[in-house]
Amino acid sequence: MEQNQTNISFNRLLDTIKILRKRCPWDAALTNEQLRTLTIEEVYELSQSIMENNVADRKKELGDVLLHIIIYALIAEEKGEFALTDVFDALNEKLIFRHPHIFGDVKAETPEEVSKLWEQVKLKEKGGNKTVLGGIPQALPSIIKAYRLQDKASHAGFDWHEKQDVWPKVFEEIDELKAELEKGDADKSEDEFGDLLFATINAGRLYGINADTALERCNAKFTSRFNHIEARAKEKGLRLKDMTLEQMDELWNEAKKIERQAK
Repeated sequence: MEQNQTNISFNRLLDTIKILRKRCPWDAALTNEQLRTLTIEEVYELSQSIMENNVADRKKELGDVLLHIIIYALIAEEKGEFALTDVFDALNEKLIFRHPHIFGDVKAETPEEVSKLWEQVKLKEKGGNKTVLGGIPQALPSIIKAYRLQDKASHAGFDWHEKQDVWPKVFEEIDELKAELEKGDADKSEDEFGDLLFATINAGRLYGINADTALERCNAKFTSRFNHIEARAKEKGLRLKDMTLEQMDELWNEAKKIERQAK
């Protein structure tokens, strides 16, 4: 019964989108290139709903992402490139191929073992990655890309033996950055700052912390606290540009106290 309802709902959605593609001037004019930037926006909105643990928004944003997937497939079908069913079939074949521990006789019992197995399988996959780092999109945001580079290299055996071994490297990068800053060399300072960020992201990865998620939490916290400063300043009849750092810091600590009380 549940499977039938899923089929009914999906087919109804597919029919609706096909009608829009034929009859709506805006939907009919959509191209892959026009849709690409909109898709990126939708994925970020989905990410935000996940970060905020907003179930209602997550359901809505998942629908928006699904809409884009279907439209991409319909555009391809119109061009005679492939159909939506081809997308399903290709994905199904890839899932089976990449899970030989489920559909074959390979043994992998922990998430870590499965993750390492995936990297090995991808290198053997027809049309797949030719190098260990080859499957990482160049357009990824830098922090996410750094994490993925480190993660993939780790699965190939290029990693610290013990996670605590990463800290001397982090401190080394701090010292090298300070040295270049003191010399006043902007280009080398930027280079060393990148090394420090990369090492810090790596440290977080080794301790099970995703740098992108951690930084986004920090961004949200900073935004909330700064908004508090702005609101309280307005209540006091003050303008931010006329306040001293000490006055702002007092309101910042007030915001932190409110956060602790709310937990």
